[in-house]
Amino acid sequence: MRRLLLLVAVLVFVDTMLYAALTPLLPHFAHQLHLSKARAGTLVAAYAAGALVGGLPGGWAAARLGPRRAVLVGLAGMGLASIGFAFADSFSTLFVARFVQGLGSAFTWAGSFSWLLAAAPRERRGQLIGSAMGAAVFGALFGPVIGAAAALVGRAEIFCALAGLSLVLGVWTLRLGSSPPAETPSRAALRRALRNRQLVGGLVLMAVPSLLFGVLAVLGPLHLSHAGWGAAAIGGVWLVGAGLEAIQAPIVGRISDRRGPLVPVRASLAAGALVSLGLAAGGRPLFYAPLIVIAAVAYGVLFTPAFAMIADGADHAGLAQGMAFGLMSAAWATGAVAGPAAGGAIANATGDWIPFTLGAALCGSILFVVRPRLRARTSIPRRPAR
Repeated sequence: MRRLLLLVAVLVFVDTMLYAALTPLLPHFAHQLHLSKARAGTLVAAYAAGALVGGLPGGWAAARLGPRRAVLVGLAGMGLASIGFAFADSFSTLFVARFVQGLGSAFTWAGSFSWLLAAAPRERRGQLIGSAMGAAVFGALFGPVIGAAAALVGRAEIFCALAGLSLVLGVWTLRLGSSPPAETPSRAALRRALRNRQLVGGLVLMAVPSLLFGVLAVLGPLHLSHAGWGAAAIGGVWLVGAGLEAIQAPIVGRISDRRGPLVPVRASLAAGALVSLGLAAGGRPLFYAPLIVIAAVAYGVLFTPAFAMIADGADHAGLAQGMAFGLMSAAWATGAVAGPAAGGAIANATGDWIPFTLGAALCGSILFVVRPRLRARTSIPRRPAR
């Protein structure tokens, strides 16, 4: 179990690191390619668009071909996309490279998490998901450091090295013990799953933080860059949040195991609403940068209970976990496409305060709607606190 958990953690770390590596490079591309905020948002959203397109095919591959093969397909996409990103010199080539990265990530996530949950005791699901999510969130927040390194050392050198890393991970995946057997995806089970309130609630809670992170990934670095901060300094802000995120995810997983998802979900939505209002106010970097860190932690708390709800809802509906995590990828990608694309477009037309205010309103409304549903209907197994 430990070896498998380590592999899954490394896979999702590298995947989300690539997703976020664009953050400190975005001001450079915006200046070099004369991108508006709306076009910059489209570039950020390209990765998520690939994950959205690949969500259900990735889930099908994890179920029908087996988790190991799905992971290998995802790693092949990651390697090819990294080479493309290393040498891209136009908006269209950057967009295609980011899209292929996202497409590969849908296969990697569906394969790795279905593999992990097939081997995990049910009563430890939240903890194991939280541990893997800690690595994923750390990758998302460490990614800007890689982007900053690419700005300093050279984009070709850094991203070609990452392409080589995909080969190393492929060999590791092949050498690990046996993966779960392939399953035949069932349309009846999929229909039952989409009527399961627990699974659907988890999908909603997966989409919300990805949308909020998408807005933050576009407007945050551009705001700091406008104030005179360079790529290294912007990457440092995300790195600080990375350490905090890596700590909170396993803790949130244990809370979800023992007390259900209600407590972390309520805390995340309330904190997310408040910090989004703070970001809407803008201000100088010494005020704005700490809010980015707090927002990253507040938004990220939602991912772990959302994962647990999706996994348990799939079990209740008899849906293969690979397909469940394919749906999860599609839900995440929906928010991650809408967040940067809509956030950038709205900010370009009205100013940054409107997207962040809308994010605060979204957190508040979801908190109002979801609280009674979670209280009445959540059935994640609970254990007494030790």
